[in-house]
Amino acid sequence: MKKYLALALVVLLVGSVAFVGCAPKNVNLIMATGGTTGTYYPFGGAMAQIFNSKIQNMNVTAQSTGASVENLKLLGKKEVELAIVQNDMIDYAYTGQEAFKDAKVENVRVIATLYPEVIQIVASEDSGINSMQDVKGKKFSVGAPGSGVEANARQILDIAGLTYNDFGANYLSFAESADSFKDKHIDGFLFVSGIPNASIQDIGASTKLKFVSLSDDMVKAITDKYTFLTAYTIPAGTYAGQDTDVKTVAVNAQLAVGADVPEKVVYDLTKALFENQAELATAHAKGKLLSIETAVAGVSVPFHPGAEKYYKEKGAIK
Repeated sequence: MKKYLALALVVLLVGSVAFVGCAPKNVNLIMATGGTTGTYYPFGGAMAQIFNSKIQNMNVTAQSTGASVENLKLLGKKEVELAIVQNDMIDYAYTGQEAFKDAKVENVRVIATLYPEVIQIVASEDSGINSMQDVKGKKFSVGAPGSGVEANARQILDIAGLTYNDFGANYLSFAESADSFKDKHIDGFLFVSGIPNASIQDIGASTKLKFVSLSDDMVKAITDKYTFLTAYTIPAGTYAGQDTDVKTVAVNAQLAVGADVPEKVVYDLTKALFENQAELATAHAKGKLLSIETAVAGVSVPFHPGAEKYYKEKGAIK
């Protein structure tokens, strides 16, 4: 009897060891987002919460960063596994242009297009800035140096026929631009973010703002030359005191991932993102704009195989 009992215990022990050995390992991923006053950071946090609560043994940490350009460089150096980026910057990184001339980021892949990021040109009421051409001779923030925002500013200025020599260019982050504007150190600024932007809302609570539209001809010229930009209208009432529609252009925010992240992990992330879209929309307003149809739009670099597998299952791509 003791012999059989001992044998049973051995079998049980071996089975337990085998079971533990087969247990799925924890997956720890860092997601590079953006500044704490922008859209990337809170939206990234909302996505991380979805991933962590819906995928077994998943731990995604949203990290505040300098946004697109820094995020792509972090991906290139494999210091993060996930990143929220502008679709124009991911194209530049993959092809080695702009800030990535000396260091292509070829190990970047796309999971999904998330939502449009709108180029917003804001000026003080008494600045005399009624068009982009009116920035000439003024003090104007074009975004942090080397950022995606600054690249977009140069694209807009190019079509407007201006260079940084034509005005007092200030290279400021969202938070720095907001503070400088409140202190009247600059006449206006250009932001690229989802709408409404929290920093602009904060400024508008105490200061009357002027939202600058781009002419139809300018919008056409911009989108013809920079094909990753699309025409966009900021609806009246998006911000306090904004009583009319504002014509501008937009890029798209995308969720990027390192090429060497396992296919199963990325498949699970993609699936969780779309199967819990309603919960994401409750956590952050930008989640309402996520859809599987638009997720595959505006993508100029390869999808990660894990994301591609999910989209093929759902018929989003052939």
